[in-house]
Amino acid sequence: MRRLLLATTVLTVLIACRAPAPAAAGGPTGGPTPVAAEPLGARATATTSPTPPVAPRASTPVAPRASAADPAPPPVTAAPPSSFVTALPAPLAAAPAAAAVPADLLAPDKATLRAPDKFQVRFVTTKGEFVLEAVRAWAPHGVDRFYNLVKLGFYNDVALFRVIKQPDATNDFVVQFGIHGVPAVAEKWERATIPDDPVAQSNLAGFASFAATGEPNSRATQIFVNYGPNQGLDRAHFAPFARLVTGMPVLRSLYGGYGEEPTRDQLQARRQGNAFWRARFPLLDFVTSAALVGTAAAATAKGP
Repeated sequence: MRRLLLATTVLTVLIACRAPAPAAAGGPTGGPTPVAAEPLGARATATTSPTPPVAPRASTPVAPRASAADPAPPPVTAAPPSSFVTALPAPLAAAPAAAAVPADLLAPDKATLRAPDKFQVRFVTTKGEFVLEAVRAWAPHGVDRFYNLVKLGFYNDVALFRVIKQPDATNDFVVQFGIHGVPAVAEKWERATIPDDPVAQSNLAGFASFAATGEPNSRATQIFVNYGPNQGLDRAHFAPFARLVTGMPVLRSLYGGYGEEPTRDQLQARRQGNAFWRARFPLLDFVTSAALVGTAAAATAKGP
């Protein structure tokens, strides 16, 4: 009997040692259940909103999202973005002299022309041309500012620094630009903000609006064109002032492989100009020129 009890005890211990431990709650390996990440820059829905087309005074950290349609950017060997200003070569740290640009570009307070009721602007980029048609009734303050900026040549040689798109057009957001390439000019206009306009049109595909800091009356020079329908931006008070007439294929061909990374570096770009964009993000496309089309080119009506 004692031998039988001993054998039973040994068998019980062996079985206990080989039995698998119960799985912990959560994922298959006992860790937390995986959750799918929400794509950055997606169009606004009932439960999520895209990163707004802001022009922040301080960079807002946003996880980068590269476009699947563009090749990966070359590896960056310089210091990380947080210390990149001091890591750049000395010539890039010096702002160009104010005398290097027309005096009118340094005087935002004199840019008071009233825009025509409707006019078109042709943008020539490193990938081709696109045309915007502005309608003053949609956003009077925005259209007047846009008209004056174009007449002054403000958008000549500016970086198309924010390009958020996908090859199948199912998760598109915006293309954004409007930081002048000369720091002295960029600084002057950054502070020359305009009053808000009511939202009279929707941010549908091809419609253009001014970017803002998120504060009231903070629009200045940066604009964006919607790649797809972004009606969620209507509720955020981004008032469309123009629509795309031609050129969506050109806009979709712009390089977007940097994702949101250039958006985070706007402060450095304003301080150092186009030299910063070209050194830090050499694959970015640029607006080479922007000019009024037709009779609007000669309009010089004074504002009230």
